[in-house]
Amino acid sequence: MLYKSLFKPLLFRKDAESAHEFTVRLSSLTSRSQLLSSMAGMMYGTKFPKLEQKLFGLTFPNPVGLAAGFDKNGETPVAMQALGFGFVEIGSITARPSSGNPKPRAFRLPEDRSLINRMGLNNQGAEVVVDRLNKLKLNIPMGVNIAKTNDPSIHGDAALQDYLFSYELANGVADYITVNISCPNTGEGKTFEDPEALSSLLEALEPNKSGRVPTLVKFSVDTDQATLASLVDICEDHGISGYVATNTSSNRTGLKTSETRLSEIGNGGLSGRAIAEQSTRIVSWLSDILKGSKPIIGVGGIDSPEAAIQKIEAGASLIQIYSGMVYEGPGLIKKINKALSKRA
Repeated sequence: MLYKSLFKPLLFRKDAESAHEFTVRLSSLTSRSQLLSSMAGMMYGTKFPKLEQKLFGLTFPNPVGLAAGFDKNGETPVAMQALGFGFVEIGSITARPSSGNPKPRAFRLPEDRSLINRMGLNNQGAEVVVDRLNKLKLNIPMGVNIAKTNDPSIHGDAALQDYLFSYELANGVADYITVNISCPNTGEGKTFEDPEALSSLLEALEPNKSGRVPTLVKFSVDTDQATLASLVDICEDHGISGYVATNTSSNRTGLKTSETRLSEIGNGGLSGRAIAEQSTRIVSWLSDILKGSKPIIGVGGIDSPEAAIQKIEAGASLIQIYSGMVYEGPGLIKKINKALSKRA
């Protein structure tokens, strides 16, 4: 209640990116302070023993994780652990540092309880982020999400080497790695969702190579069923450990936000409640294809216990939230875990 009555009104007076930056700074400060971390834990962190599970050889104390995109530079994992997350995913990180796309590049759609962003993979670069993560001590699994550097001049074999650089660095610190093949904000589009390109990428990464941590692939919410099946076949041929469904959408169909406002905002990836139904559908398609053989992380529009349960009933073993916290606050983590614990 404190978030909705006090912090949310203050944050929503700021533009979306400024509010996000403030939240990351506060979370970073909390991560560095034992006192603040303890206070956050007392307010939000509760254990749910019935929800613990082992996947990819890792122990997840609960299934609610922080989605990639919130903490691109690995500054907040200790705070996120204190808030009650069962795992965190950092990034996307890229081989080279990037300031991302020009501002403004992040927007709220309150009528749709959603967000649009075209951040452009802004991050401090794989070397800096991995060095920071190497100093962390967490009691929950930490994933690292990797993508290609936002530079259209990097293509062909150079693009594969760009991915490989981040992948090999992340292998030294991550409990698992998510390969982001679907980011719509890199200028050249969804390059690695092309089956041939994905096959080349996974051949370069060699996820089955000795010493590799579990490797997951993240799909777009806009992927059709036939393409998804084709991409999963390729992933299975290369020994991918699991899947994340889904990334953001380029589709604007059915939004309550006015056409005028959407035109003012322009392009970018849509996240939040507006993509919940289609994201759950992708999870269901994946579940049907895999028949329980690999874990699925469901993400997209989870802003309530009910939305979380829908993802799990569709076939997700774990879930991730980000946009939902913008509207509901960190108390959403405990609400979801309480509801799931009652069903366990």
